[in-house]
Parts: sequence; C-alpha cells; structure tokens
Amino acid sequence: MEGTIYSLIPALLMLVLVLLTRKVLLSLGIGIIVGALFIHDFNVLNALNEIWTIFYQIFYADGALNIGNILLLSFLLLLGIMAAFLQATGGSRAFGEMMIQRVKTRTGAQIMTAVLGIIIFIDDYFNALAVGQIARPLTDRHKISRAKLAYFIDSTSAPVTVISPISSWGAYIIGLLGSLFVANGVTDYQPLEAFIKMIPLNFYAITALILVFLVAYLKVDFGPMRKHELHAIETGEVVNPNQKVPGDLQETFESHKNGTIYNLLVPIIVLIVATVSSMIVTGIQASDQPTILTIFANTNVNMSLFVGGVLSVLTALIFHLSQKQPKANGFKVFYEGIKTMLPAIYILLLAWMIGSVIETLETGNYLAQIVNDASISPALLPFLFFIIAGLMALATGTSWGTFGIMLPIAAQVTVITDMDMLLPSLAAVLAGSVFGDHCSPISDTTILSSTGAGANHIDHVVTQLPFAILAAAASSAGFLIVGWTGQVWLAFVVAIIVIIAIGLLIQFFSKTKVNN
Repeated sequence: MEGTIYSLIPALLMLVLVLLTRKVLLSLGIGIIVGALFIHDFNVLNALNEIWTIFYQIFYADGALNIGNILLLSFLLLLGIMAAFLQATGGSRAFGEMMIQRVKTRTGAQIMTAVLGIIIFIDDYFNALAVGQIARPLTDRHKISRAKLAYFIDSTSAPVTVISPISSWGAYIIGLLGSLFVANGVTDYQPLEAFIKMIPLNFYAITALILVFLVAYLKVDFGPMRKHELHAIETGEVVNPNQKVPGDLQETFESHKNGTIYNLLVPIIVLIVATVSSMIVTGIQASDQPTILTIFANTNVNMSLFVGGVLSVLTALIFHLSQKQPKANGFKVFYEGIKTMLPAIYILLLAWMIGSVIETLETGNYLAQIVNDASISPALLPFLFFIIAGLMALATGTSWGTFGIMLPIAAQVTVITDMDMLLPSLAAVLAGSVFGDHCSPISDTTILSSTGAGANHIDHVVTQLPFAILAAAASSAGFLIVGWTGQVWLAFVVAIIVIIAIGLLIQFFSKTKVNN
C-alpha cells in the first residue's frame, strides 16, 4: 500500500477523528494502529512490533540515543517548571498587573502579542514557547481566550521564520536551494538572492501576518474563535474549566505576595539570551567557514533550547529560594510544572509516531507523484504547488519534510516547463507547507503553539483553521495572478487587498462585535 492512494487513509482517518471526537490522543492512536496494519498487510503481530519500534526509535535509534528528541522533550519539562516558578514567585501576577496599567485595551494586548511574535523570529519552536510565556499574563488579564493567544503565536512564528533569512528556517531553505540549483543547472540565481526574491511571493506568510493584525485591530472573530472570545469576556474564563491544558497551574499553589516583574522578566531574558547565544555557538562549531547563514544553517536548536531552559529554571529557582516565607513548596512547584507539560509531551510523541508511519507509507511521495504525472499548464504551477504542499503538510504534520519533498519536484518541473515559474513555484511550496502546517493537529509547531499559550490543543486547531483558510484563499488569488501575468508585485498587491477586504467584510457582517 506504500505510495498508493491507500496511503492517505491513516492520515485522513486521524484528521476526521480529531475533528469529530476532539480527542487528539485517541485519534492519533487509531491513526498509528491503522497505519501500522497497512504497512504489514494487516498482520497484527508485525503491526504491534512496528508500533513498538517506532516508539523506542524516538529515544534510541541507529545504536545511539536520539539526543535531539530527548533534549526537546526535556526542554518542554523545563518550560513547565519555569512557568510554575514564575507563578510561584509572583512574577506572572506582578507582570500582569503592571501591563494592565499600561495596556488599557484588549486590542492593545492582542497587538502587543502579535508584535512579540514578529520580533522573536530566530526559530519557530523558540518563538512559540517564549511568546507564550511573555504574553500569557497580559492576555489573561484582558480576558483574551487562550485559543486566541495560541492563534497569534502560531500565525506569527512560522510565517515570520519562513521569510527571514536569519533564522533556522531561512538557513535550512537557503541550503536546500543551493543543492537544487546545482542539481538542475540553474545559474540565473544564487541561493540567498533567490530566497530574498521569494519573500514577496510567499503570499501565505504575508497574508497570515496581516490577518493577525486585522483580527486584533478590527476584532474579526468568527466561527469557533468567536465562541471562545465571548465566553472569556462574559465569564473571565480564558480556558474551558473542564479541560486540562498545558501550563495550566491555576489553584495548584499560591503566588508569592511580594513578587515583582523581575521575577518574570529576568528568567525569560535569561532564556532568550542563553538560547540565542547557544544557537550561535553551536552553529559556529558546526560550520567550516562561519557566516551568519552557515551559523543558523548548522545550529543545534534543541540543544540551545535545553541550555536556555536549564539556565532560566536555575534563575527562577534562585528567585524562589531568596524570597521570604510564606511561599510555595519548591518540590511541589517542580512537580506541578512537570505535570502540566505531560499532555503536550503525549501529543508530541504520538504526532512523531504517526509522522513516521505516514513516511513509511510514502503518503508524501504519492501526492508528489500526482504533480509529476499530470499534464499541467505552466501558469497553474504556482497555485497547484501551493495546494499540493498544503495537503502534504496537513497530512504529514511537517513543513520541513514537505520542503524536502516538494522543493526538488517544483524545481525539476519548472526548469523543464517554464523557468519563469521557478521562483513563484518554489515560494508556493514554502507557503503551502506553512498553510498545511497551520491546519494539521499533528504539526509540532501547532502542538508547541498550544503548549506555549496554555491552550487546549484541539481548541487551537479548530479555532485557527478558518483563519488559515482565509489567508490561503487570498494567497491562491496571488498565485493564480502571478502564474497568468508573471507580475510579482501585482499579485502581491492583490493578495493583500483580498485579505484586507475579507477582514473588513467579516467585520461588517458580524452581528455581535466583541466589545473593547
């Protein structure tokens, strides 16, 4: 069944179950089981062995520990511990009280969160988790739902990093472009030059960012997001009280009464400085001739996050130990911090497992083959690559994996058919990959965004989906126009006009506006 239409079934089954049952662990588990059965022609014993092999290879593969995965999971635990200490020392409460005096409106709180998401552009993982820790006290104070916060985080992290050459994503993409151009004999562009020229062609990243600010400024809330926002305003509950969410530390222990904003800001600053410094150091160590691009291409993100997490936890612990009684028990703070991150870790482990199953079934290769086999007008290539990449990222839950599969195909097809469509098609792959990633409940960045926001994961997926589709609709218009006319800036302007028009129309036809 590998590489055939049947390879789509486990991914589709999982997606349907997630949306129908809203039970992500159950849905992922069923997808893994069905996929393993498909791999081994419904031999139950072999399928069970496959599942076990996939699980332990998350931690141990090729005769060695899988250090990258272990470090990322450890960082999530450290993040939970840090968040617990930020609350225990009273830092979160003090920061919220300070910001509520300066940021007077819900609109201001939302815009500040979006701006933070753009400023922290080095890496999407780091963005998702750091912005969540900084913005959560502020958005909670203004009764902004955690689902809205997760949307702001997710829709500013990947869209910013995918168009930033100085980021882990940008460095990875530039490296791929270099090998693709050599393989296909492309001499018209250098990799960095091509990446820069593709920025205005990445219509999804641009329209998704614009939509974030429209949502914040115009109060464009609709669908499931509207229900979450109205519930938060009317009841003050930013999360569903019946649902456990990552980072939810309410009522587990009392915050220190004499906490200051430094109890929150200093550990987070340590986290940012230590992580970025570690990324630079590991990048330099892994580069033969260190430059800005090679440093970020070779940086060890997971190791950097772990180092930053350890140092930030130690900083928060020192603050806690230096405070006078009464204060929360330190062991209880550790325990509660770890416990709050376990749901996110369970989801991430299962997402990795079903991703491995889907890779073995060659689901991505099947979708890619459809493109290769079809006789398609060159003018439609950017639009079709956007759609195919979106479907692939949705099914597989990985942007980078989709880049690796679809960028070579886009390069090969356009070099043969129409060189003018090379950069638009490559940009369409990048855009579609981020779009599909935003829609996928098994995407690691989607999981980490809900974790950073302290939101229920499925609430985040369901509430973000309509906004992602709107940005994709505007992007589709841009890719069709650039295919038909070859005019990059015309397509760029049209995509922006379309997304702004959509936002204004939704605001105009909204029956009940969320009051400021």
